Amino acid sequence: MKKHSDLFFDGLEVRSADERAAHLSRILPQQIARAQALQGYAGRLNGYTAGDITDVAALAKLPVLRKSDLGDAQSMHMPFGNFTTKPATGFSHIFQSPGPIYEPFDVNHDWFRMGRFLHAVGIGKGDIVQNCFGYHLTPAGAIFESGAHAVGATVLPAGTGQTELQITAARDVGTTAYAGTPDFLKVILDKADAMGVALNITKAAVGGGALFPSLRKEYADRGVLCLQCYATADLGNVAYESPAMEGLILDEQVVVEIVTPGTGTPVPEGEVGEVIVTTLNPDYPLIRFSTGDLSAFMDGESPCGRTNRRIKGWMGRADQTAKVKGMFVRPEQVASFVDHHEEVAKARVVITRANEQDAMTVKVEADDSADATRYASTVVETLKLKATVEIVPMGSLPKDGVVIEDQRSYD
Repeated sequence: MKKHSDLFFDGLEVRSADERAAHLSRILPQQIARAQALQGYAGRLNGYTAGDITDVAALAKLPVLRKSDLGDAQSMHMPFGNFTTKPATGFSHIFQSPGPIYEPFDVNHDWFRMGRFLHAVGIGKGDIVQNCFGYHLTPAGAIFESGAHAVGATVLPAGTGQTELQITAARDVGTTAYAGTPDFLKVILDKADAMGVALNITKAAVGGGALFPSLRKEYADRGVLCLQCYATADLGNVAYESPAMEGLILDEQVVVEIVTPGTGTPVPEGEVGEVIVTTLNPDYPLIRFSTGDLSAFMDGESPCGRTNRRIKGWMGRADQTAKVKGMFVRPEQVASFVDHHEEVAKARVVITRANEQDAMTVKVEADDSADATRYASTVVETLKLKATVEIVPMGSLPKDGVVIEDQRSYD
């Protein structure tokens, strides 16, 4: 293993691909075995041998766990649906996200793995982090606070809103770093300028929203390095930016797959698909958990020296469910249609509106000899609606992760 410097959080970030794969082959079977012992996975992981799940290719054979599955399980077995290896009283916190979905948290270590990201931003000992994420019920505030503690920084738990009080506190305590949504930092800085207050914020760790290039440039012009992460309330940190700002580097304690939306089937390398994450947290083993987000893998390694794989960041939502003629059409139904015909490589549902009525076309990638009429009954069987079937050349459908394209105007 390469020796890491103070540039990196730890040596895990600079492992070779072989070292990372060897480590995964040891710990992934252990995590699968933990999950198999939990009632929440009853019926999901039966028939699989944990010792055989040693890499991403083997992992892809397991079923996908969706947030709706988690919610259904929690409704029957509060609060965590029997997906944790400890009882609720074994955790330091219980959070609630919209749904409601309950998430566990522990303060004993960097449970949500945010320290790695804050270190990449340059936050550490001697910094005071103004944490402007929410602290009530939802876990974002605690996620970033645990990361700040992991790098030895001091935290001002500011929460959201109350801009003038935030500015006063930042000035009085000497805040040097910001954690929160990308937009709120601008609100703080603009208001501080209007109040004639000089702040010492030079670092910003943001999440929970889009960091647009123009906004990042504005922060840079003010002397603030602003980097973003990709995290969720269920999974914690999944990927993060380094100062190289070329994609998001995967966290060292998750396994990420990019699959065709509505399925668990990996897309070809570099194509856009749904982000599926397996955590290696022994307290809360989420196996092939669907984020519902779209992204794609990037080639090569980051120029910053971190060697793990990178994703392009958030590229939209995978849940492309649309209502057509009063019926829902879902990505998994499109996947089922494709599965019915071996010669079909890909399909895309295009929804339009003509003469004040919904219209649906199913574009099917198949060879020239395919007969559109052959697929009509399968469309009705899988999508539950009649549609025009259009055969298109192999490889002609966009590689953008979209399987249901709604072209109707809602203006």
